Amino acid sequence: MSTTASSSSEQQNQSPTQRKAFTRFLDTVEWLGNLLPHPITLFAMFAVGVILISGVASYFGLSVADPRPVGAAGRAPDGVIEVFNLFSGEGLRYIVTSLVTNFTGFAPLGTVLVALLGVGIAEHSGLLSAAVRGLVLQASQRTVTVIVVFAGILSNTASELGYVVLIPLAAMIFHSLGRHPLAGLAAAFAGVSGGYSANLLIGTVDPLLSGITESAAHMIDPTYTVGPEVNWFFMIVSTFLITAVGSWVTLAIVEPKLGKYDPKEASVDLSQDKMGALTDAEKRGLKFAGLAVLAVSALFALSIVPEWGVLRHPETGEVAGSPFLKGIVALIVVFFAIPGFVFGRVTGSMKNDRDVINAMSKSMGSMGMYIVLVFFAAQFVAFFKVTNLGTIFAVVGADTLQSIGLTGPVLFLFFIMMCGFVNLMLGSASAQWAVTAPIFVPMLMLLGYAPEVIQAAYRIGDSVTNIITPMMSYFGLIVSFATRYKKDLGIGTLIATMIPYSIFFFVGWTALFFIWVFAFGLPVGPGAATYFGN
Repeated sequence: MSTTASSSSEQQNQSPTQRKAFTRFLDTVEWLGNLLPHPITLFAMFAVGVILISGVASYFGLSVADPRPVGAAGRAPDGVIEVFNLFSGEGLRYIVTSLVTNFTGFAPLGTVLVALLGVGIAEHSGLLSAAVRGLVLQASQRTVTVIVVFAGILSNTASELGYVVLIPLAAMIFHSLGRHPLAGLAAAFAGVSGGYSANLLIGTVDPLLSGITESAAHMIDPTYTVGPEVNWFFMIVSTFLITAVGSWVTLAIVEPKLGKYDPKEASVDLSQDKMGALTDAEKRGLKFAGLAVLAVSALFALSIVPEWGVLRHPETGEVAGSPFLKGIVALIVVFFAIPGFVFGRVTGSMKNDRDVINAMSKSMGSMGMYIVLVFFAAQFVAFFKVTNLGTIFAVVGADTLQSIGLTGPVLFLFFIMMCGFVNLMLGSASAQWAVTAPIFVPMLMLLGYAPEVIQAAYRIGDSVTNIITPMMSYFGLIVSFATRYKKDLGIGTLIATMIPYSIFFFVGWTALFFIWVFAFGLPVGPGAATYFGN
């Protein structure tokens, strides 16, 4: 049926009670989200809050028995974990002397900035944009939905690319094929944001999250390391799951509900829409960049596949714990920088070393807000750790869960749901994990689960609700794209369109997690354990 009056089609398909309930839900989400200050302000408040809480907890003598075995690294000498009072003279001395080192020593900071040096070259040379457009524009009408979702997931290697390039491009492509442009926009949005943590490659989000996870794990085991690759296996498989589920939801639910598109609903003249077809120079650049990728991949393979590989573990000769895995961030830089420069040279977007340096500088320049956020997040994480509040909360929480018998795999179902709910109000993946990891990573470690598995579960919850929260940083941009094709579209309509993706992503991805981790006992990444202490 045609949706000439599609501005009210959503209401026509719902009863008054359903409309009121949905409206109340959206209003509640928006109200709660608006109560939250900026994430930077939030972390500053959290840091101050930790100082005050440590003073109160120390005054009342809050302590717990150290659950770590005698002789374990980091165990309290007397077997009792007490609160270190930051609201004291000694605490003030710690704060003023550690402010800089807390910031510079924050694990995700250096790894993310270094990885972006390589990604920045590939992005500013035009390689990433051309690769995404080439992938989508070459798809047939029959496979375009699958390719759009798949390309959206891959674009997460450089997150802005998917939001700024692929999502509006997908809407244009669907419109040119006589399909509803909002269906294309929704499919791309689902891949880019709903499948945020899935990918075939290790991207900038992996070292970001693993650094936070490692810092949290140190509350229980100061020697524990969490590399950027620890969720790689699970994320590769997740890529194909999200592609399949996202494509099915688009074809079976979203597109039929939207119906036939009426160009009169557009707010602009759609006849001027350009799909950004690849130029001859870009096609030639992609060919040479592809050869560069093969060459770089071959060199990487020679360093790790043969038993004599120089990047294997120097003592054991194994891949686990090897310089290859520990230095994965450096390899990311090379993997993106060389093909990016080759593409730039062929297309003329990069002629010399100055252009490469400018590309790196631009990528660093875009990280100003992130660096400020990291400064305050680093103080919060460091304060939380040094006061022992995180460890104490973890011990108390673990004891509570054990007392009610909630220690099995089903615990992760509630953990994933909790992460998804928190994400509705705190849309930044790093900000949310910096807040929740210091509590839940040590808590679940005490119940016997490895940080790698805990992080994988978090990534599911964080991703599946990205597409339905107005708090997600790019949500307003997506709304502006959508209003090109539906002039009176509001936030509620976009969320209603994306809710089926969120529901089926949650069900499918959670099921995959339980099957992968607990049914088959497969590792979520290279050398990643399922259970802590085994």
